[in-house]
Amino acid sequence: MECPRASGGAVSGAGSPHSLRSRLRSLRPAAFGADPAGERMARIRRSPNFIDGVFQNPEGARTRPSGGSMVEFAKIYFAKESRALRAPHGAVPVHPTTLADLARPAASGLRLTWMGHSSVLAEIDGRRVLFDPVWGERCSPFTFAGPRRLHPVPAQLAALGTVDVVVISHDHYDHLDLPTIRALASMDTVFAVPLGVGAHLERWGVPPGRLRELDWNESTEVAGIRLTATPARHFCGRGLRNQQHTLWASWAVAGPGHRIYHSGDTGYFPGFKDIGAEHGPFDVTMIQIGAYSEYWPDIHMTPEEGVRAQLDLQQGKPHGVMLPIHWGTFNLAPHPWHEPAELTLYAGHRVGQTVATPRPGQPFEPSALSLAHPWWREVAKVPSGGWAAWPAVAATTVKDGREHDLAGDR
Repeated sequence: MECPRASGGAVSGAGSPHSLRSRLRSLRPAAFGADPAGERMARIRRSPNFIDGVFQNPEGARTRPSGGSMVEFAKIYFAKESRALRAPHGAVPVHPTTLADLARPAASGLRLTWMGHSSVLAEIDGRRVLFDPVWGERCSPFTFAGPRRLHPVPAQLAALGTVDVVVISHDHYDHLDLPTIRALASMDTVFAVPLGVGAHLERWGVPPGRLRELDWNESTEVAGIRLTATPARHFCGRGLRNQQHTLWASWAVAGPGHRIYHSGDTGYFPGFKDIGAEHGPFDVTMIQIGAYSEYWPDIHMTPEEGVRAQLDLQQGKPHGVMLPIHWGTFNLAPHPWHEPAELTLYAGHRVGQTVATPRPGQPFEPSALSLAHPWWREVAKVPSGGWAAWPAVAATTVKDGREHDLAGDR
């Protein structure tokens, strides 16, 4: 039986609900992306992580301030003294990454370039993986409002050369950027994304055949490297309605000779131990340590929690190199601009964990690491008590929330 034509059938007539929804979708700003539908939505509903109509965290998580706490947060966030500390007081010393920087193969087979915030180019065993690329001026659906970059992008996308796979952790604006995705869509690259996020990318011009859309603990292979979407404790949403129909994830990536991990955005949760046991140990971890607040403790880690997650991922002891991410580029929380890196370096030093603190755009190989210089002190407002001295390295680690001597329990 043939379907009625649009001109004469009630299903798609001018006054039908279907037509109204179509018109409303056409008015939706492109930056809002698209809602999952059809087979994509059917797959979402089959996910064991989709319960009661929404994606669920590994543990319950409060995603934002509410009620009186929102009022208190606003007072702190907009206070003059607080605003003065949340941005650098000089130009951030960005390394101008060039094609020549990246043309020579990494001697060790592993090289990372932090481009700012959570954007990292990882060269692993001859392949290039670009995590959470945000080249836009603002992390916002609008060009005239929203958090603006605190430093320029270290390199144009063309300077990165061939990118084998672009990995997205979730669909928030500071991780999934419309102009950047549209630019990358014109290149011959694959996109690995959490379940549901592919709807946004398809609307922005990414061909469906170049999408690898994964649920937690699902894997895909691209150009000889294996990418696995692993759990995280966060949330999603871009439009006016946050339906929680797109998943968030961390990522474990394994090549023939190296293993790396990108946390995306996440609160601390015991699942880091499971991820490490299944996919580690990791040569390098890229761990979120910025944009934290007591008003949303469940969805972003503090620097101390980030170091604790690092130890969990590495089976309870310092191992590999930790690269702090999600700080320094956008003003997203009440803490001072420099604090995430300062406290991460302090906490890592205390337990004997190697922490890399390159300037934005500065490539480094973990095997030849000499990048633990607190360069942010050159452009940050000096704290009232001055800069802290690094503590003596304690031969301890953290397990089950308690300190343990690396040679045995105290």
